[in-house]
Order: sequence, then structure tokens, then C-alpha cells
Amino acid sequence: MWQPFTEEHEQFRKTVRAFAEKELAPHAEEWEAEECFPNWVFKRAGELGILGAHFPEEHGGQGLDYWFSAAKAEELPRSRLAGVTMGLLVQADMATPVISDLGTKEQIEEFLKPVLAGDKVISLGVSEPAAGSDVAGILTTARKDGDDYVISGQKTFITNGTRADFVTLLAKTSPDRGAHGCSFFLVPTNLPGFSVSKKLKKIGNKSSDTAELFLDEVRVPKRYLLGEENMGFMYLMQNFQSERLIGSVSALAGAFYTLEQAVAYGRERVAFGKPILKREVWQHKFVDLYTRAEAAKSFVYKCVDHYNDERYVKKGPVSFDTVKYISMSKVLVGDVVSDIMDTCLQFHGGWGYIEDFPIARAWRDQRLFRIGGGTTETMKYYIAKLMGF
Repeated sequence: MWQPFTEEHEQFRKTVRAFAEKELAPHAEEWEAEECFPNWVFKRAGELGILGAHFPEEHGGQGLDYWFSAAKAEELPRSRLAGVTMGLLVQADMATPVISDLGTKEQIEEFLKPVLAGDKVISLGVSEPAAGSDVAGILTTARKDGDDYVISGQKTFITNGTRADFVTLLAKTSPDRGAHGCSFFLVPTNLPGFSVSKKLKKIGNKSSDTAELFLDEVRVPKRYLLGEENMGFMYLMQNFQSERLIGSVSALAGAFYTLEQAVAYGRERVAFGKPILKREVWQHKFVDLYTRAEAAKSFVYKCVDHYNDERYVKKGPVSFDTVKYISMSKVLVGDVVSDIMDTCLQFHGGWGYIEDFPIARAWRDQRLFRIGGGTTETMKYYIAKLMGF
């Protein structure tokens, strides 16, 4: 059987698992109740090399391959804090790849290195109140004014948004050009005119802070333009692949962890004279769930392999085929994980509906995956286009 992980990957995996189980999981109830986690989590992850493993050494990383990021994403769900996992993945895999790809030496020093060290917190500012999956419909604008850009608009659903030191932000520099008039900026949150207008309350992933941001004539130096002007949409399409792929890895790993916990519960829980896991109806259900999960895992690993080869071995862009596969993996994993969580909650009976049981939180948390980073419906639309339909 093909085994993508080397001994070095497995040692790294042990580091992440220990961090998740020993340093994060004990705080699960506390941070869920507070609807936020402390900034020392970012710093500790940076110290352990968890944030920057797959980034070049000259960017503050360890210069390793993308399978290290996959191993990280598979172990973080053991923290039992999907919100913390989300916050860390935004820091390491969603808001940062575009900086590594496009950043000048000065931008790398000022922004990326402190993020990978956990000294600064980053968020990704793309979604808006009237433009979620339809990224081309964003209304935030950035107009030139002397040696600066002046940015105005709103962003919403922003993970790490209440405490980010800066935002990797997409804005329209040429509104008349639609999707081809977008640009990326690195926007420090301490600039005049930048504010967190609201902390959003969510039904799941409660341990992460999610914000609505407001920019009122925020003046940003030209040197904070990331890459070329009006190329932002193209950059975003590349950046989305990392976001969607790492999300698929993490969501599926969380589902496997939930299955593991459910099976353990089923061995102990006795009903009508024997453990409920010994009931044939549940045995068949779990066989089906594990089979689908393993099939999804094989497909996701195929996507990781393609992504790793194109981005980290050949050091080029992501191909259309890989974009198609990653989009397919997000759809597939979303459906499989949803069925796993729903069945596991049912398996727990009334206890599954009680907040004290981890399955209740896991069931709520997983629902975001079919929305964030592009809804399932949007993914199918993209896939159809890539297939020439």
C-alpha cells in the first residue's frame, strides 16, 4: 500500500498530536464558553514549528514538503476544538501562502516571518456581506492617492478577525473590470479608519473569533500591495486550493476521530442486555461509514500528492486538473463527514444531544465545511466548468 508519510513526517505528527491533546484539549470547555482562545496558542505553535513547516527557510519556515501540513491538519482535531484548528489553519495555510508566493523581501520580513513564528496573528479578508462564495462580487475598493492606496469597504466571516495584527485583504482596484480588477493588500489593523465592527456569534466553531471588519478610508502605503495590481483574483484562485485542500484533510481527520470515539462509546454502552456496538444494524452502519471515509481519504491523499508535486517539487502553479480534484474532494468530504457526524450523534441517542458529550459539538462544528472556502454548490459549479459542461 502506498504510504506518503516518512519517519520524519511521523515524528512531526507526534509533536502536533502532543500539542493538541496535552496543551489544547484540556481547555476545550473553557475556550468554547469564552468563544475565543488565547494568543499564546499561536506563539506555542510557532515555537514547535507547526505553523511554518512547509514554508521556505528564507521565509521563516523549515523548508519541508506539503505532507507535513497534511500531518498537522490530521492531528489538530484531537484538540476537540474545531475553532482553534480553524484559527491555526488560517494562520498557516489560508492567509499566508499568497504572501510567500508574492511577497517582497521587505513584506516577508515585516509580515510573514512574525506570523510563522506566532508573534503576529493574521486573518484573510475576502468575504463580504454581499459576496461570499461569489468573490468577484466584492465591493471593497482601493483607489490610488499619491504614494498610497485608500481602502473602503466591509469584510465579514473573518476568522481571527477580532485580534489580527494585519489582514491579507482583497479589494477592487479597477471596479469596472469585475473579477479582473481585484488586488491583494497587506493591511495592518492599527491603521486609522480600520475597525472591528462586530464579533459574530456562530452555531459552531465557537472557540474561534469571527468578525465583521470595517474600513473607512484606510490609507495603505503602495509597498503593501501584494504582487501586481489587478491580478488579485488569479492569485486568490491559486490560494483557494491550499485553503480547500487543508480544510478537506482536517475535516476528514475530525470525522475519523469522531468515529473512533463513537466506537469506544458503543463498546461500553449497554442496551437491552448487550453493548450497542454488537447490534448488527449499527455494525453495518459503521462499516459503511468507515468504507466511505477510507475512500475519501484515498482521494484526498491523491489531491495532496498532486498539490505537493506541483507546488513544492516543481515549484509551479496548480494545474487545472488539480484544481478540479481539490474541488471534488471538498464536495466529497463535505458529504461524507456530514453523514458520519449525523450517524454518530444518532448512535449516542439522547446523550448525543447533550452539550457535555463531544459528539454534540463535533456535529455542530462540521457543518461549516460545506459553506466556508466556497459552498458545495459553488464547488460543483466550478467543477462543471472545468469539465467543460
